[in-house]
Amino acid sequence: MLTISVIILGMVTLLVLLLLFFLFAWRWMMKKIVKQMGKIILTDSYQENIMELLPGIRHVGFQNILENSLRAESGDVLHRPLGSSKKWPHFDPITFIPAQTTPFPISGDENVDMNVTIGPKAKKPLKIKIPLMISGMAYGIALSEETRLSLATAAKNTGTAINSGEGGILPEELSTADKFILQFSKTEWSKEESTIKRANMIEIKFGQGALVGMGGKISPNNLTGRAREIMGLGENEDATIFEHFFENQTLKEMKELVGELRNLTGGVPIGAKIGAGGKIEKDIDHLLEIGVDYIAIDGGQAATFGAPPVLSDDFGIPTLHALVRATQHLEKLQMRNQVSLIISGGLFTPGHFLKVLALGADAVYLGSALLFAVSHGQNLKALPFEPPTQVIWNSGKYKDQFNIQEGTESAEKFLTASTEEMKMALRAMGKRSLADLSKNDLVSYDELTAKMVGIPFSFEPWKKEQEKDSPN
Repeated sequence: MLTISVIILGMVTLLVLLLLFFLFAWRWMMKKIVKQMGKIILTDSYQENIMELLPGIRHVGFQNILENSLRAESGDVLHRPLGSSKKWPHFDPITFIPAQTTPFPISGDENVDMNVTIGPKAKKPLKIKIPLMISGMAYGIALSEETRLSLATAAKNTGTAINSGEGGILPEELSTADKFILQFSKTEWSKEESTIKRANMIEIKFGQGALVGMGGKISPNNLTGRAREIMGLGENEDATIFEHFFENQTLKEMKELVGELRNLTGGVPIGAKIGAGGKIEKDIDHLLEIGVDYIAIDGGQAATFGAPPVLSDDFGIPTLHALVRATQHLEKLQMRNQVSLIISGGLFTPGHFLKVLALGADAVYLGSALLFAVSHGQNLKALPFEPPTQVIWNSGKYKDQFNIQEGTESAEKFLTASTEEMKMALRAMGKRSLADLSKNDLVSYDELTAKMVGIPFSFEPWKKEQEKDSPN
């Protein structure tokens, strides 16, 4: 007993001495360390100097170094999540023109009509209460069952629609969702007649922003759980997403497909999704030729669960450019009021959403912004050692810890808050309805953006006044 007491006393004494040492000697220790490190950094040749990393990272880029290291490690094609990381021309240089005296703003307690109709010429157009829809984020391939059910419930509670994406279709989601958009993809699954007839809208997927028109194969190791059963996959079978719907595919075959889907559904809107490309006018011409009721365009900066960086970074055109060109082309063809336009890709804030609508879109698809919203409050289950998406991916390590009710509330609040913010902006412009919004309500402080979009340059009126008053 005495020995144990002596040992404990010795340990306490040692601890106290160590604390006293660090208390009085830490400044001396830090100076020694800094002096030694400084000497090494300031005297070692560049080829031996750790600071060589600075010009190296600046020259190559930290993300490029990381991704090239992953290529060197695996020898395989990378599949980067969440889209392109490069800077694309965007909506930030565009701002709204406030109503202050011409006209006056609308009172804050007055209602603003946010209702939207997609496919107005269809026998059964899709009518939603807000212009924000949930983009096609596939169950199994990307999202977990819990995340999909949260999003479906949030869509129902806010009066909007949810897109299935190109994964499996959960029976629980079909019964939960109110407005359901079936993405008719280049796959062998999710094509049951009962599912097609259940859909409130069908979207033929030709491509998307991050992957353009390419398909791919997903191994059993990367697609696990109930999703395989729902997608009708064998135990060791790859999930294959093809590049075409038909062998030697033609526009005639696609037109016949549109007709078949329209007949099967009794006339719900049949649309098409494409990635924004440099031949967007020609793509639109072909889509109109096959008889679609709406066109969904995914800008070059759109995200996905995983895509080769070369497709995400080096293909496509920016969402802003695609939107302006698509709207102008539809107006030129006098189809603007007959075929609806849905835009997605790199849209994260209510300001982004409203600018897209002002520039001619009928609705906005939300993807990444909603993923971070639906997992709000649950990200800490993965952090700090795993990315927060490990809570929502079907292959995520923490997907089983995702709380559906909490996810529903977070997604619903995000959609509601975003819509209320958009209503406030419309009141600030003197608008009582989303239908009254147009590009006439926009101005840009960037001259090139103003010229491209066809809106005023914010400096121009002042400059003209100065030129007019100038004696020269």
